[in-house]
Amino acid sequence: MAEFERGSVRANGLGFEYLAMGKGPLALCMHGFPDSPYSYRYLLPALADAGYRAVAPFNRGFAPTELPGDRHHVHSSTMVADQNALHEALGGGEDAVLVAHDWGAVAAWGAAGKAPDRWRRCIVINIPPFAIFAENIPTYDQIKRSFYFWYFQMLHVAADVIAADDFAFIDRIWGDWSPGYDASEDLPHVKDCIRDPAHFQAALGYYRCQFDPTRFGSPEWVAEQSDAWGSNITQPTLYLHGTQDGCHGMSQAQVDRVPTLCGPGSRSELIEGVGHFMMVERPTEINKRIIGFLDGKG
Repeated sequence: MAEFERGSVRANGLGFEYLAMGKGPLALCMHGFPDSPYSYRYLLPALADAGYRAVAPFNRGFAPTELPGDRHHVHSSTMVADQNALHEALGGGEDAVLVAHDWGAVAAWGAAGKAPDRWRRCIVINIPPFAIFAENIPTYDQIKRSFYFWYFQMLHVAADVIAADDFAFIDRIWGDWSPGYDASEDLPHVKDCIRDPAHFQAALGYYRCQFDPTRFGSPEWVAEQSDAWGSNITQPTLYLHGTQDGCHGMSQAQVDRVPTLCGPGSRSELIEGVGHFMMVERPTEINKRIIGFLDGKG
């Protein structure tokens, strides 16, 4: 593994730790759950070689980033604010680019929409814009995939079950979301981010806030989520999704629609045979797509 610079910065009232490489315009790389910045371990050097200052923070609540004051509820609007605040704290300019996956992708749709002057181009992986996400959530197939949304609401049992046997539940999630991929290099980093019970509660707080069963699907919930990350964005955006993604399913037609919700020059691709964690499954191939698009060649 490449030797990464370790650093810290204060953004949106929280101390974020990060991995970084390179010099140049900011390339902010945001992860999701259950994950860590090390899933960008192949992309960070490629971005650095392409002339970027590539930075992958440990998300809000993920160790060693500082615990938030409210670690039981992390709203999508807070995630959005984190990304734009990180842009400012890390010295990003109008030439900065945003790369995001999973929960990071949710926030990226909002960050790019609310602060278009901060981000030149966007790369979003595996979670579509809210309009398409909302279409999928009530379908039978997606309800099966998203069982963990609802299981994580079980306040008195979920944490103990997920943490049992060195977080074997997380091993199974990775196996379901990226079938056939050997995640033995990734999982120790993932588990280190949530091994402390307080950080684990913060990681679950993303789900307990967004999918609170007393509010989920209500007009108020839809309005909140739409305001946070439901606007069309103006930046050229590359959207990538895998046919084997066990987390969120997308049809070819839905993937093809994503650029209509983004700026001119946007592209999308449904990649055959790759799952949710495509950045580590097929890094050479994925890096080539990302760098080519950021350079305006793809």
